[in-house]
Amino acid sequence: MTQELTAAAVQAALAEVSDAADAMHLQRFFKTGPGEYGEGDVFIGVRVPATRKVAKVFGGLPLSEIDKLLDSPVHEHRLAGLVILNAWMAKASRARGGDVTLQEKIFRLYLAAVERGRVNNWDLVDASAEFIVGPWLRERPRDLLFELAQRDSLWERRVALLSTFDFIKRGDASTTLALSERLLDDRRDLIQKAVGWMLREIGKRVDAEILAGFLDAHAAGMGRTALSYATEHLTPERRAHYRAQR
Repeated sequence: MTQELTAAAVQAALAEVSDAADAMHLQRFFKTGPGEYGEGDVFIGVRVPATRKVAKVFGGLPLSEIDKLLDSPVHEHRLAGLVILNAWMAKASRARGGDVTLQEKIFRLYLAAVERGRVNNWDLVDASAEFIVGPWLRERPRDLLFELAQRDSLWERRVALLSTFDFIKRGDASTTLALSERLLDDRRDLIQKAVGWMLREIGKRVDAEILAGFLDAHAAGMGRTALSYATEHLTPERRAHYRAQR
């Protein structure tokens, strides 16, 4: 039997593997209460592995139907849509010579979803930015990331940082360092964690001395969370040295 490739079919498949008790846990975990960063988000109780399994079944979902998932109030619907969109981008990138037209269409769809607030929790950002924005900007000007880093939206700022993970994995730390400098004074916890995480990855994947140079220049002015994440894999002595500078 041919699988119906619609947003409604994806939602029905997710409903079949949902659990009410998990929904309550996830709503607490992702801070959906009044005044919290995920305020008002809705969960139906599907764990990430199950969501990814459903997304794999619907890998051929048309982009227009993915966009419908991204506009759903249900968190797991949006995550499934992003996982499917990642697969589309990977496929477009593997095409002979790269299907640039399709890549741009995917990138524009994603950016529009980000800007209308549909990629609106840390797991959604972390599961998508490096796989969609990163590849598109890899060989292109990256001004957009600096624009996003100045936006009021916490999630747009996190998208800017997490998109650079793609560059880090290819040995390019330049954009991450520049964005981190601009966001050092942003004391939102999820930005602090993102800055520290990306700096740590530079030390692990690119060059430990590049990380050391950044810390030599900025450790004294860094937030506790960002500095803790950035120095996590250093020796105890070097970690203590940088943390003592605060």
